[in-house]
Amino acid sequence: MLIKLINPNTTSAMTELMGEAACAVAAPGSEIVLATSRSGAASIEGHYDEALSVVGVIDEMRQGKPADAYVIGCFGDPGLLAAREITAAPVLGIAEAAMRAATFVATSFSIVTTLERTRIISEHLVRSYGMQNHCRRVRATDVPVLELERSDSKARAIILAECEKAIVEDHSEAIVLGCAGMSNLTTFLQDRLGVPVIDGVAAAVKFAEAVVGMGLRTSKVGDLAYPLPKPYVGKLADYAPSALKLSDDRQFAGRPAADRR
Repeated sequence: MLIKLINPNTTSAMTELMGEAACAVAAPGSEIVLATSRSGAASIEGHYDEALSVVGVIDEMRQGKPADAYVIGCFGDPGLLAAREITAAPVLGIAEAAMRAATFVATSFSIVTTLERTRIISEHLVRSYGMQNHCRRVRATDVPVLELERSDSKARAIILAECEKAIVEDHSEAIVLGCAGMSNLTTFLQDRLGVPVIDGVAAAVKFAEAVVGMGLRTSKVGDLAYPLPKPYVGKLADYAPSALKLSDDRQFAGRPAADRR
C-alpha cells in the first residue's frame, strides 16, 4: 500500500518530521512517500496561506507514482474537499483524523495549537466535523509554526503547560495536537500528562490503511464527483479539469458519469 503524505507548506524539515511520525506507525507493507509543496508559504498560519497552499497540494497529487491514499499534513486540512474531488483514492486531513481518533479513546478533548488566529480556524473545523460535543476548547500557545523547528525554542515547555491547563481547566480527557509540526511531541507529552495525546499525522496514516484495506474509494456521486469540465484561464489554465491527469483516475474530465470509477 502506497500512502503519499503531502506537506502543504514549503518547509522540507517539517516534512521529514511528519515522515518520522508516519513511518513509526505504518504497518508492514505500507510505503510512505513524502512530498513537500513547491509553491506557497514556508508555514501555514491563516486563511490566505491556506488558500494559496491548495495549488501546491494538487501539484503534489499529480506528481509521481499513483498512491493508494493521500494525507494532507496540515491541521487546517487545506484543500481537503477539492483533493477528494480529483481522485477516487481516499484523501485524509490530519485535523479530521485526529479529532475522530480522540473520540475513540475519550469523551472529551482539547486542541492545543499554535497562533491565536489558527485557534479560530481550528474552531471552524470543530464545527465542520460535528465535534462540538467532544471538543471542550481550542487553546492557542502563540508559538509560531516555524518556532517548532528551532532546537533552542521554548515551544515544548509552552505546549506542555497549555496541555496541563486543558486537563485541569477544560476537564478534557485527551489532547489533540493542533499542528503537524508537533507530531514529534506525542510521547513526551503523553508521558507527562497521563492522558491520550493524538497526533493527526499518525492518525491519518492508520485510518488511510484501514480505509484502503476495506476496499473503500471516494464517492463520485454528489459533491465529491469529479470536477465539471470547463475552461480555466490565466495562471490557472493548467488546472482546468480537462488538463488534470491524476493517479489511477487519469484523464477523467469529460467522461460520462457511468464510465467513472
